[in-house]
Amino acid sequence: MKAGDRVRVSAPVVLYHHPQHRNEPHNAEGMEGIIKQILTDWQGRPISPNFPVVVEFPLEGAKRPFKAHLASTELEVI
Repeated sequence: MKAGDRVRVSAPVVLYHHPQHRNEPHNAEGMEGIIKQILTDWQGRPISPNFPVVVEFPLEGAKRPFKAHLASTELEVI
């Protein structure tokens, strides 16, 4: 996986910060988006985040795309 790849959430992932389901559990399985960034370092120092893949999901009627940090095991490349 690399930045710019289209991906689909392949595992049941519950998100509580989805703009259309604010503060409610929302299952993101099946949502499609684009990888924006894979976090490997911070200010030049290597890091090991639990959820290193930043995925941007376009939402209809939203001002800006919805972003979520996910693990690579929860995603499949389309």
